[in-house]
Amino acid sequence: MARALRFYLALGFPLRYGGDAAEFSSLSAGNACLNLTTEGSEREWSWWGRTIFYVSDVDALYQEAIAKGLRPDTAPRDASWGERYFHITDPDGHELSFARPLGRPIA
Repeated sequence: MARALRFYLALGFPLRYGGDAAEFSSLSAGNACLNLTTEGSEREWSWWGRTIFYVSDVDALYQEAIAKGLRPDTAPRDASWGERYFHITDPDGHELSFARPLGRPIA
C-alpha cells in the first residue's frame, strides 16, 4: 500500500481515506475516486486495461512525474484520435493514461 500511495500521491491524487498501513485507501480523481486495496498472493489476476484521466496540461504533469522520480512509459505525444497523452504504469502493473483533447482529430 505504501508503495502504491507514494506513486499516486506523486501524480497529484489527494488521499481521502486510508494510508500507508491500511488495507484499503481511497484517493480523489476529479469527481470520482480511485480505490486501492491489498490482496494476498493467493489470488491470481488475469486482465488488461488502461484508465484514462483527462488533465488540463499533459506536458506539465509529465514533467512533474519525472521530477518526482516516476518513469512514464511514453513521452507526451499527439494521437491520431485527437488527444495529447502519455502513459505510465503503476508499481503493481496497472496502466494509466493522462490525456487532453486537442479539439479535433489529427489528419
